[in-house]
Amino acid sequence: MLLSLFSGVALALAALGIYGVISYSVARRTAEFGIRMAMGARPKDVLGMVVGQGLRLGLVGVAAGAVGAFALTRFIRGLLFGVDAFDPVTFVVMAVLLVAVTAFACYIPARRATRVDPMIALRYE
Repeated sequence: MLLSLFSGVALALAALGIYGVISYSVARRTAEFGIRMAMGARPKDVLGMVVGQGLRLGLVGVAAGAVGAFALTRFIRGLLFGVDAFDPVTFVVMAVLLVAVTAFACYIPARRATRVDPMIALRYE
């Protein structure tokens, strides 16, 4: 029960961190999004670009975490009861969950990027 609580807090902190990084990136690139929108990019294109970039970072993190988890499972083998250290279902479910959380955390700043008014964004600089 305690491990589930800690893992939920860790997942929430990871989502908050991803949201913060992507939100900061979107805020720094306001002029770029304004220029893209002025040149004819549709909001769907900007949304896909921001979410895609965030998902790429998330997938790299999930891959690095999976490699690290596979490497470190022999150290926690004695702490696991009723589950194998190399349980593929657990690894797949957690990877999918982390990618879904990453997509949701990227979606909110991406929606904000689609609402950039090109004239305001260009005057911003």
